[in-house]
Amino acid sequence: MDKFNNMKVFCRIVELGTFAAVAREMHVSAMMISKYVAQLEKSLGVVLLNRTTRSLNLTEAGQAYYTRSKQILEDLEILDESTAQMGESVKGVLKISAPVDFGGIYLVPVIEAYQKLYPDVRISVCLENKFQNLRDGQFDIVILVTDKLDLGVVARKIATTELGTYASPEYIKKHGCPETLQDLADHRCLHYVNTPHGDYWIFYKDGETEKVKIDWHFATNNGRALSQAAALDMGIIRAPRISVVNYLEQGKLTEILLDYRIPSLCVYATYLQKRFYPAKLSTFIEFLIAYFSENK
Repeated sequence: MDKFNNMKVFCRIVELGTFAAVAREMHVSAMMISKYVAQLEKSLGVVLLNRTTRSLNLTEAGQAYYTRSKQILEDLEILDESTAQMGESVKGVLKISAPVDFGGIYLVPVIEAYQKLYPDVRISVCLENKFQNLRDGQFDIVILVTDKLDLGVVARKIATTELGTYASPEYIKKHGCPETLQDLADHRCLHYVNTPHGDYWIFYKDGETEKVKIDWHFATNNGRALSQAAALDMGIIRAPRISVVNYLEQGKLTEILLDYRIPSLCVYATYLQKRFYPAKLSTFIEFLIAYFSENK
């Protein structure tokens, strides 16, 4: 029996919530995952997990074992990485999650420049707009464009953007330009659905925040699709400037309701607080901050 492997499997079951999810991650069958847990419980002489067809819960012994096992596995990882870094090169696999728009427009040039300096670091990027929990262990770094942060993680600001309102010149020519927030009720709005604010748009003027409920005509969870829809004269969007900058430069979109823009929406690189940060993570974070500082 491989005790460390079984311990790792047990911890991932706790973090991912199902045997099937761990089986997919480790590219083995769910039956094999069940076997690993059974071996671990037999060796310890206690039940770690209460399993039914609908739920999976830690026993008291399981909770205590998970807490200590997690620490042991992290200490082992730190030992391996700190020892490996005694060599001259920075290396390893760095797993990053980023929003589709930000990652698609800005992240690849950063990675290209970084890997020129650190060619032995392999980087895996997942571009998704959904919330990613760093504690799940799937990513080393999660990049967020947000006004709300999880207080349980380290958040390094890498850039600042504006949250503005945009429409195409042709749309404005046909439908007029809204002058106030109340005027939006008479316009076709294009809505981004994955935000903490639901069907509301958030505006800012004279030190006050104002929420406006939008009767949207087209909605999606993809910022690029929204920008394209606006450029095709389909309606008005509310978006970070970094998402629409190419359309603005090409004259396909123009900013409206300038007095209501939010000027300081931040882009953060977030990661878990640890006693030791592997060189692949620390060098990338510092490079990321320096890159955007030089390329504003």
